[in-house]
Amino acid sequence: MPRSIEEKLRVEPLTSSHDRSEFESGVEPLDRYFRTQAGQDARKNMAAPFVLVLLDATIAGYYTLSATSVQLGELPAQTVRKLPRYPLVPATLLGRLAVDRRHQGKGYGRFLLADALHRATRSEIASFAVIVDAKNESARRFYERESFLPFPDRPMKLFRPMADIRRLFD
Repeated sequence: MPRSIEEKLRVEPLTSSHDRSEFESGVEPLDRYFRTQAGQDARKNMAAPFVLVLLDATIAGYYTLSATSVQLGELPAQTVRKLPRYPLVPATLLGRLAVDRRHQGKGYGRFLLADALHRATRSEIASFAVIVDAKNESARRFYERESFLPFPDRPMKLFRPMADIRRLFD
Protein backbone atom coordinates (compact mmCIF):
# COMPACT_ATOMS: atom_id res chain seq x y z
CA MET A 1 0.00 0.00 0.00
CA PRO A 2 1.52 3.38 -0.95
CA ARG A 3 2.66 5.47 2.00
CA SER A 4 0.32 8.35 1.05
CA ILE A 5 -2.66 6.02 1.44
CA GLU A 6 -1.42 4.65 4.77
CA GLU A 7 -1.09 8.19 6.11
CA LYS A 8 -4.77 8.78 5.40
CA LEU A 9 -5.91 5.68 7.30
CA ARG A 10 -6.69 5.65 10.99
CA VAL A 11 -7.58 2.67 13.17
CA GLU A 12 -9.19 3.51 16.48
CA PRO A 13 -11.30 1.85 19.16
CA LEU A 14 -15.01 1.71 18.33
CA THR A 15 -17.09 4.37 20.12
CA SER A 16 -20.75 5.33 20.08
CA SER A 17 -19.89 8.23 17.75
CA HIS A 18 -18.97 5.87 14.89
CA ASP A 19 -21.81 5.40 12.40
CA ARG A 20 -22.10 1.66 11.78
CA SER A 21 -25.48 1.72 10.04
CA GLU A 22 -24.17 1.70 6.45
CA PHE A 23 -21.45 -0.91 6.91
CA GLU A 24 -21.83 -3.90 4.59
CA SER A 25 -19.07 -6.44 4.01
CA GLY A 26 -21.20 -8.98 2.18
CA VAL A 27 -20.93 -11.47 5.06
CA GLU A 28 -24.22 -11.08 6.89
CA PRO A 29 -23.13 -12.42 10.32
CA LEU A 30 -20.17 -10.02 10.36
CA ASP A 31 -22.38 -7.09 9.32
CA ARG A 32 -25.07 -7.90 11.87
CA TYR A 33 -22.51 -8.27 14.66
CA PHE A 34 -20.90 -4.93 13.82
CA ARG A 35 -24.18 -3.04 13.61
CA THR A 36 -25.90 -4.52 16.65
CA GLN A 37 -23.45 -6.27 19.00
CA ALA A 38 -19.97 -4.73 18.74
CA GLY A 39 -20.74 -1.70 20.92
CA GLN A 40 -22.25 -3.84 23.65
CA ASP A 41 -19.28 -6.24 23.54
CA ALA A 42 -16.94 -3.26 23.96
CA ARG A 43 -18.91 -1.86 26.93
CA LYS A 44 -19.00 -5.26 28.65
CA ASN A 45 -15.30 -5.97 27.93
CA MET A 46 -16.15 -9.08 25.91
CA ALA A 47 -14.22 -7.89 22.84
CA ALA A 48 -12.23 -4.85 21.82
CA PRO A 49 -13.57 -3.65 18.44
CA PHE A 50 -11.37 -1.40 16.31
CA VAL A 51 -12.48 0.49 13.21
CA LEU A 52 -10.64 1.68 10.11
CA VAL A 53 -11.85 5.26 9.61
CA LEU A 54 -11.30 7.15 6.37
CA LEU A 55 -10.80 10.92 6.09
CA ASP A 56 -14.54 11.44 5.46
CA ALA A 57 -15.35 9.52 8.71
CA THR A 58 -16.57 6.48 6.74
CA ILE A 59 -15.84 3.15 8.39
CA ALA A 60 -14.00 1.03 5.83
CA GLY A 61 -13.53 -2.00 8.06
CA TYR A 62 -13.25 -3.37 11.55
CA TYR A 63 -11.81 -6.14 13.67
CA THR A 64 -12.15 -7.41 17.23
CA LEU A 65 -9.59 -8.69 19.69
CA SER A 66 -10.16 -10.62 22.92
CA ALA A 67 -8.42 -13.07 25.20
CA THR A 68 -8.83 -16.80 24.67
CA SER A 69 -7.06 -20.04 25.40
CA VAL A 70 -6.24 -23.14 23.39
CA GLN A 71 -6.06 -26.72 24.56
CA LEU A 72 -2.53 -27.97 24.07
CA GLY A 73 -3.80 -31.13 22.35
CA GLU A 74 -5.49 -29.10 19.60
CA LEU A 75 -2.20 -27.73 18.29
CA PRO A 76 0.16 -29.39 15.79
CA ALA A 77 2.74 -31.71 17.39
CA GLN A 78 5.72 -29.61 16.21
CA THR A 79 4.20 -26.56 17.95
CA VAL A 80 3.37 -28.45 21.17
CA ARG A 81 6.99 -29.60 21.53
CA LYS A 82 8.05 -25.98 22.05
CA LEU A 83 5.44 -25.22 24.74
CA PRO A 84 5.16 -25.97 28.46
CA ARG A 85 2.87 -28.88 29.27
CA TYR A 86 -0.06 -26.80 30.51
CA PRO A 87 -3.50 -28.10 29.52
CA LEU A 88 -4.42 -24.62 28.20
CA VAL A 89 -2.19 -21.97 26.68
CA PRO A 90 -3.17 -18.30 26.50
CA ALA A 91 -3.86 -16.73 23.12
CA THR A 92 -5.36 -13.64 21.52
CA LEU A 93 -8.53 -14.12 19.49
CA LEU A 94 -8.92 -12.08 16.33
CA GLY A 95 -12.66 -12.72 16.49
CA ARG A 96 -13.87 -10.82 13.46
CA LEU A 97 -12.33 -8.88 10.61
CA ALA A 98 -14.36 -7.35 7.79
CA VAL A 99 -14.00 -4.69 5.10
CA ASP A 100 -16.95 -2.78 3.68
CA ARG A 101 -17.74 -3.92 0.11
CA ARG A 102 -17.21 -0.42 -1.25
CA HIS A 103 -13.60 -0.62 -0.03
CA GLN A 104 -12.69 -4.23 -0.74
CA GLY A 105 -9.73 -4.90 -2.98
CA LYS A 106 -7.77 -1.88 -1.73
CA GLY A 107 -5.55 -3.70 0.76
CA TYR A 108 -7.57 -2.62 3.78
CA GLY A 109 -7.99 -6.20 5.02
CA ARG A 110 -4.22 -6.67 5.20
CA PHE A 111 -3.89 -3.21 6.78
CA LEU A 112 -6.42 -4.15 9.48
CA LEU A 113 -4.74 -7.50 10.06
CA ALA A 114 -1.33 -5.82 10.45
CA ASP A 115 -2.83 -3.35 12.92
CA ALA A 116 -4.44 -6.18 14.91
CA LEU A 117 -1.21 -8.17 15.01
CA HIS A 118 0.75 -5.10 16.08
CA ARG A 119 -1.72 -4.38 18.89
CA ALA A 120 -1.48 -8.00 20.01
CA THR A 121 2.32 -7.75 20.29
CA ARG A 122 2.03 -4.56 22.36
CA SER A 123 -0.29 -6.18 24.91
CA GLU A 124 1.11 -6.71 28.38
CA ILE A 125 -0.93 -9.89 28.70
CA ALA A 126 0.78 -13.19 27.89
CA SER A 127 -0.33 -14.72 24.59
CA PHE A 128 1.23 -17.65 22.76
CA ALA A 129 -0.48 -16.92 19.41
CA VAL A 130 -3.20 -15.04 17.57
CA ILE A 131 -6.11 -17.35 16.75
CA VAL A 132 -8.73 -16.87 14.03
CA ASP A 133 -11.84 -18.82 13.08
CA ALA A 134 -12.23 -18.26 9.34
CA LYS A 135 -15.87 -17.71 8.37
CA ASN A 136 -15.46 -19.19 4.89
CA GLU A 137 -12.90 -20.58 2.44
CA SER A 138 -12.00 -17.15 1.12
CA ALA A 139 -11.18 -15.96 4.66
CA ARG A 140 -9.20 -19.15 5.34
CA ARG A 141 -7.08 -18.57 2.23
CA PHE A 142 -6.53 -14.92 3.24
CA TYR A 143 -5.16 -15.96 6.63
CA GLU A 144 -3.04 -18.75 5.16
CA ARG A 145 -1.45 -16.22 2.75
CA GLU A 146 -0.60 -14.19 5.86
CA SER A 147 1.29 -17.16 7.39
CA PHE A 148 -1.45 -18.45 9.68
CA LEU A 149 -1.35 -22.20 10.23
CA PRO A 150 -4.43 -24.43 10.44
CA PHE A 151 -5.23 -26.50 13.51
CA PRO A 152 -4.77 -30.19 12.57
CA ASP A 153 -8.39 -31.25 13.05
CA ARG A 154 -10.07 -27.91 12.31
CA PRO A 155 -8.86 -26.35 9.04
CA MET A 156 -11.05 -23.24 9.49
CA LYS A 157 -9.36 -22.47 12.83
CA LEU A 158 -5.89 -21.02 12.31
CA PHE A 159 -3.10 -19.54 14.40
CA ARG A 160 0.09 -17.57 14.06
CA PRO A 161 2.62 -17.84 16.90
CA MET A 162 3.31 -14.58 18.71
CA ALA A 163 7.08 -15.10 18.34
CA ASP A 164 6.58 -15.06 14.55
CA ILE A 165 4.36 -11.98 14.75
CA ARG A 166 6.89 -10.09 16.91
CA ARG A 167 9.56 -10.63 14.23
CA LEU A 168 7.32 -8.75 11.78
CA PHE A 169 7.59 -5.59 13.87
CA ASP A 170 11.24 -5.80 14.99
